[in-house]
Amino acid sequence: MIQGSVRKRPAQAVSRTEPLVNSIQIRIYAMKTGKELKPGTVIRLENDPWLVQKAEFTKSGRNSAIMKTKLKNLLTGYKTEIVYSADDKLDDVILDRKEATLSFISGDTYTFMDTTDYTMYELNAEDIESVLPFVEEGMTDVCEAVFFEDRLVSVELPTTIVRQVDYTEGSARGDTSGKVMKPAKLKNGTELSVADFIEIGDMIEIDTREGGSYKGRAK
Repeated sequence: MIQGSVRKRPAQAVSRTEPLVNSIQIRIYAMKTGKELKPGTVIRLENDPWLVQKAEFTKSGRNSAIMKTKLKNLLTGYKTEIVYSADDKLDDVILDRKEATLSFISGDTYTFMDTTDYTMYELNAEDIESVLPFVEEGMTDVCEAVFFEDRLVSVELPTTIVRQVDYTEGSARGDTSGKVMKPAKLKNGTELSVADFIEIGDMIEIDTREGGSYKGRAK
């Protein structure tokens, strides 16, 4: 089992278990601030576990940093959007994490396989909205599957992945510095900017954090 990175908790904070309305127990570990929220995080609101499906950090001026979130109640399936201040304090729910790979895609259903016991788990496209632009048939990335009460709730891609460029215009300038950028498309339709010297069929490295960005030609 892969363990996620653990923040040093405040001295006064303790791990605790608290009951939910349907008798499910959730474990709370210290606190998270609004600016630390990211897709895949599960927080407790009004004694229910809520999955962060989308998190967008915005800082427009002094003391005005906010995190816009899209949340899903893991007990009822209800969805909502909440805006938090960067320093808001929230209960962080302990989650289990395992290694998994994509097995196949059928419509909007994505099936992942536990690499240890080969159990299959399904997620809808909306459950992996934050990483969906870089999920494609045939990918071999070992992902981090996030579980709550033995149920897969989200998947996190490695920080760096390699994908093939399906289409891009030819280089008009002959630039090899990597500073001149142009649009390109991956085989699943995702568009991103790449260096001008990149050609159709090239394998490129992509940083999956904060929406994904081109890093360079894969070695």
